[in-house]
Parts: sequence; structure tokens; C-alpha cells
Amino acid sequence: MRIGVIGTGRIGSFHAAALARHRDAGSLLLADADPARAARVADRLGATAAPSVEQVFTWGVDAVVVACSTDAHAGLVLRAVRGGLPVFCEKPLAGDLARTLAVLREVTAADGVLQLGFMRRFDAGCSTARELVRSGALGRLHTVRTMTADPAPPPAGYLATSGGLYRDCLVHDFDMVRWVTGHEVTEVYATGSDAGPAVFREVGDVDTGVAVLTLDDGTLATCTGTRCNGAGYDVRMELAGELDQVSSGLDDRTPIASTEPHGPPPASKPWAGFLERFAPAYEAELAAFVRLVRGEGPNPCDGREALAALRIAEACEVSRRERRPVRMAELPDL
Repeated sequence: MRIGVIGTGRIGSFHAAALARHRDAGSLLLADADPARAARVADRLGATAAPSVEQVFTWGVDAVVVACSTDAHAGLVLRAVRGGLPVFCEKPLAGDLARTLAVLREVTAADGVLQLGFMRRFDAGCSTARELVRSGALGRLHTVRTMTADPAPPPAGYLATSGGLYRDCLVHDFDMVRWVTGHEVTEVYATGSDAGPAVFREVGDVDTGVAVLTLDDGTLATCTGTRCNGAGYDVRMELAGELDQVSSGLDDRTPIASTEPHGPPPASKPWAGFLERFAPAYEAELAAFVRLVRGEGPNPCDGREALAALRIAEACEVSRRERRPVRMAELPDL
């Protein structure tokens, strides 16, 4: 098997390294808008560097991993699908909902194989939480609380094209709410604050946001996110039922301190960022893609699953902008 990896920046080189370690992934062909960067990563991994992205398709590969800039995702996914190649794409699939729907319609019409990168589905704690909810161990679930807190804002250039806090960051929380509970969101109400660094006001984004989600069985979920959590990288989910409650993401590296006299001590080495925190999940995600390409496993996150999370994020943006609850039925769907 030969896999083409397009994009050798932070996440692309991470994915390439994971594939290079995988015994069934075979050889790698790396490409980047900066050919020199692709060559450096290829040299480090013992892979082959292509002089341009075009060669990934003309030199011949069995599958494609798209991990480059967001604005190139849709075109490259369609190029792969039109060539009959299975493709893994980092989220988002496209820059907005309309373009995402257009891409997914073509993928569906071509019976293409597309896996989207929602790595939390492969996190051990999230998976256990899902099993407990689905088994009934918590009883009737009534409350879900999630949070994603970045230790510092990303670069201004990234923020300008990220799609905003809800689409870029909290979309993972929205995916987890659906995936863990097995229920759909019917209504959202969201608000945000841009009281932090000036760059958020300059790009029309917020540095901190909250969303209240109503699920189709009456369960209520609150999702909070911030780009300004100086204590460290913090991703947690709490699930409360009539019989019990559990938390994922709570360990000895969670960057939170207790004010109780006998509470646990502060983390001595808090999580620094998402690549460190979710490294095993990223590895498992790519391993699942390899199995999918080899015909040995199901698609763990296809386009429709990713679309569902994006539609929730879009509804949150409408809610924040218009200061009102938004029914999910108001948004277009496939």
C-alpha cells in the first residue's frame, strides 16, 4: 500500500509519522505547498517527497491523507474521490456549510470513501464514557457538560481563516455530544465574549464561548470553550444520569486546582496542547483509516457524521449573531 500525505505542517507531519510507524501502511509519498518542507519530513521518516501536490495523484497512490490548509481541503478531497481513492481529511471539509454540502453530495454520488478527522472518537476516556452511557450504567442521562480550553490563542493568521471558535474548536465537543449519547441536537442557544486579546475583535471571532444544546430525548448539554486558559490544555466531558455520573479527561495532568483543604494537588505537568493530549487517539484514528482502506474495518467517521457536528456549530454562530435560540431544522442538510 502507498499512501499520499498532502500537507507536512504540524498536523500533517504528525500523521505522516504515525503512518510511517504503522506496519500495514506501506510506503508514504509526501507533498506540501512548500516542497522543501515535505522533503525534510520525508527524509526524517524514510519516505518519498513529491515535488508538488499534483504528483501525489499522477505518481500513483492507494489512498490520500489531506492535512494541509483548510482552503484546499474540498478540492483535494474531490480530486481523490474522482480518482477512486479513499481519502482521510482533517476537519473541516470545507470553509462553510454550503460548500461542505456540495462536496458531500458529490462524494455520495460517486460512492466515495471519506473519513473525517474527529480524533476524540478514539480517545480511551471518551470511548469508555460512551460505553457507560449506552449500557445504561448511568441511568437516564439528564445533563452533559463539555469544555475545551486552549492554553493560548493560535496565530492571528490562523484565526482569520479558522471559521471561528464554534466551527474550529467546539465542533469537537458537538461531535462528542452526539457520539457519546447517541442522540441528536434539536436546538441550540449560544453566546460568546471577545473581551480578551484584540485579535478576536479584529477577525470577528470570540475568545470564549458557551452553547446550550437540547437533545431529542430532552437531555441538556452545555459546551464551553476558550482560547485563553493559561493553566494548560483542558478537554473534559461530564455525564450525569439518574444513577451515576462520570467524567472523561480528568487525570493527573488536567490543569485545574482544587480549593478544598483535602482536594487533589495541582497537576505537576499539565497538558501543553492537543497533539500531546490526544497523541494516542490520533494514532488510532489513522490506524482505523488504514483498516478502512484495506477493507478490514468500517468507516468510523464519514461525511454525514462530520456534517452533523458542523451543522451544530453553524447553528451556534447564527444564535450568537442573532441572539436567539436556533432550531436545527432551520439549517440546510443533505
